Amino acid sequence: MQYSKPYLTVDQQLELLRSRGLKIDDDNKAKEYLQRIGYYRLSAYGFPFRQSKADVYGVVQTLDQFKPDTSFKNITDLYAFDKALRLVILDAIERIEISLRTEVALTLGAYGPNAHRDGQFLDRDFLNVPHHRTNSPYDEWLSKLDEKSRTSKEEFAVHFRTKYNQSHMPIWIAVELLDFGPLSHLLSGMRNQDLIKICRSYNVPTPIELKGWIKTLSFVRNVCAHHSRLWNKALVNQPPMPRRGTVPDFDHVATSPYQSKRIYAALCIMRHLLRTVNPRTKWDERLKQVIETFPDSQYVSPKTAGFPDDWKDQNLWR
Repeated sequence: MQYSKPYLTVDQQLELLRSRGLKIDDDNKAKEYLQRIGYYRLSAYGFPFRQSKADVYGVVQTLDQFKPDTSFKNITDLYAFDKALRLVILDAIERIEISLRTEVALTLGAYGPNAHRDGQFLDRDFLNVPHHRTNSPYDEWLSKLDEKSRTSKEEFAVHFRTKYNQSHMPIWIAVELLDFGPLSHLLSGMRNQDLIKICRSYNVPTPIELKGWIKTLSFVRNVCAHHSRLWNKALVNQPPMPRRGTVPDFDHVATSPYQSKRIYAALCIMRHLLRTVNPRTKWDERLKQVIETFPDSQYVSPKTAGFPDDWKDQNLWR
């Protein structure tokens, strides 16, 4: 189907929302939000407030009309909550990312400054070329790292290129060029024996959980970095949960498939890792304060984000 919806001014957008049953108490404030944030960004937060019906086949369709008594403030409050949630999450992920860089550098660096360029210290699957591609995951990862090494404007990178122009950056410097995504790729490409060492540092049962958790956090970080809706988004990289009893703090998540697919599972991972990364952190308290600001509405609740009713009573959050 070809897109044919017309351009709408802010005033027209406001009237369209009102015609669909949205209560707007302050036109000027609503116009300010539409002008500053945008109709389509806000529409993602209005989606849970829209009516729905099932067709003859039982498929539920979302309608344009809003549910009774839904106000523009309901939508903007949910938007503000999501923004606060992303900010507190980015704080946690930054600490975990920096710690993980150090762990990787110390683990690989023990074999030599260029261990990340030596196949004997990497996993075979990372080095092998898939049958449908021309390069291995490792080749692509290293190419991107070398490109960053050549072009980075970071002071340490410029200094290294100037003083040691015949050398590759050692792993303990190169990791500083890796964002969470490339860092998680390198982690997935490390040997099992080395991943086990890192698991011990973070009290993670096995490399399966470690690699899966970091992929999940990489996805969450990307959502936050692009200022996208997060609070009720399904996790693309669903994190593996430890076997029941292995890490008791995760038992309440492992028994609920829905919770493990939502942001609550990622928050549990952050809390667990931060206990090692920064044992004295008050991040969990700041997170609780943010969750307390969740909009009061009959149509949305933290349960949609995977939060169980008794989440604050779980040992992980006490």
